[in-house]
Amino acid sequence: MTAKVYGIPNCSSVKKAIASLKENQIEVVFHDFKKHGVPPQLLDEWIDAFGLDKVINRKGTTWRSLDEGLQNKAQSPEGAKALLLEYPSLIKRPVVDHNGQLSIGQIDFTKDNS
Repeated sequence: MTAKVYGIPNCSSVKKAIASLKENQIEVVFHDFKKHGVPPQLLDEWIDAFGLDKVINRKGTTWRSLDEGLQNKAQSPEGAKALLLEYPSLIKRPVVDHNGQLSIGQIDFTKDNS
């Protein structure tokens, strides 16, 4: 079994998710937002699957460092998507595609969850 993990390498949640997947003998393919960006078509899928409120990490330092004008841009779907593409660290992490099943923000991948 293989899982594709999307995120940034220094994120503790991403590290924990990768460790949990590997502990459960699940091969991990990692997509680094910082190096490879966010695939726009996948971002659309994530927004459709989870909704903007769950995809945007409003608790992180990246969100808190944005000025009010940029934060207000996230109120519309088009503005939010543009913001997420420009600042991929705003995406709640990790995003995992495991056997066609998407999850966002999940860290523990025990055998019972997979």
